[in-house]
Amino acid sequence: MEWTGSERPRYATEYDKLVRDRIPAIIDENGDRSVTHVADDAEYERRLLEKLEEECTEVRDELTLEELEETRRQKSVERGGFDDRIVLERVHESDPL
Repeated sequence: MEWTGSERPRYATEYDKLVRDRIPAIIDENGDRSVTHVADDAEYERRLLEKLEEECTEVRDELTLEELEETRRQKSVERGGFDDRIVLERVHESDPL
């Protein structure tokens, strides 16, 4: 994608992680540009386990089982699941002029 005028990126933030299916669209709707790739089977399995560990760490000792399930359901509705195997490599943030 070519950047022109007010869309020129200011800087990029590296992520290199599996993201929910709607995350790239949400990023792009906010005026930034996501750089992604689709994981193959082996990478998807590895990154899904990393994601599980990351999300477990976020909620450990903070939520009841019911709260955890509600959070999972809400994220799935708002941001999608992990079916599309999208790996967010980085986000180029646009510079609002």
